Amino acid sequence: MLAAHMDEVGLMVKKIEDTGFLRLSPIGGIEPTIISGQTAKIIDLKGRVLCNGVITFGEIHDASEIKVPPKMDYLYVDTGLSPKELAKKGIEIGTYVIPDNKFQTLGNKKIISGKALDDRIGCYMLIEIAKKLKNYKNLNIYYVFTVQEEIGLYGAKTSVYEINPDWGIAVDVTVASDSDIKKGTPIGSGAYMTVKDSEIIANPELDHHIEMIAKKHKIPLILEVADFGTTDATNIMLSKRGVPSTIIGVPVRNIHSTISVAHMDDITAAINLMVEVLKNPPKHL
Repeated sequence: MLAAHMDEVGLMVKKIEDTGFLRLSPIGGIEPTIISGQTAKIIDLKGRVLCNGVITFGEIHDASEIKVPPKMDYLYVDTGLSPKELAKKGIEIGTYVIPDNKFQTLGNKKIISGKALDDRIGCYMLIEIAKKLKNYKNLNIYYVFTVQEEIGLYGAKTSVYEINPDWGIAVDVTVASDSDIKKGTPIGSGAYMTVKDSEIIANPELDHHIEMIAKKHKIPLILEVADFGTTDATNIMLSKRGVPSTIIGVPVRNIHSTISVAHMDDITAAINLMVEVLKNPPKHL
């Protein structure tokens, strides 16, 4: 079972002020400072755009000095509409607000930027892996596109219970460690395998098998130990009597912002690695 999550961090309307301003509740770990001053789309449950808005707070609104970083409770969306006009458009408590940004390449055309690379990259990788393995009829692979990963890994929990796989990989992204503060491995260095995160220690035999495959095929692979965050692998591993699991992904800069940055070489390496692992699965776990 390969699992990549389709959901992204975002916002939900929790209150409509008399002015028509929309107060917000976070969906997943989204930082208020990052989204302040950005444009947003207000959408319905079918993904249709009901109207556009601007995420703001008092000091930005009236050009005052910003003395402290804003908290989520300070933020609101200015749509230019009154409560009655909002109601006519179907905007109510529980409506989704999605910060808006477009996909683009940067100066280096292999470096991509855009919203929700966590985990659109994983979903893309699953699709590409399926294409590459479409002629391997003897492989029994489940490609699972999960939901609600960002708020509790719930889609993986229900999916793995139904599928009952022999082993699983969460196909996700991780935090790039190459800022001017950390000065770690730069993006473009290869795929990542998370040996440990804040919730699980990945299955060591599965990790070892993946390492051997990477070495055999000369695919660059970085091992990571993370002290925070987790992935769908946690709920895959904890299903029923336990399912051997690990995490394969790529590093992403600005991971939970609306303008994330990643490198296509890392994505290609991760795809190639998982293709070879699935063609040569571990015999004993």
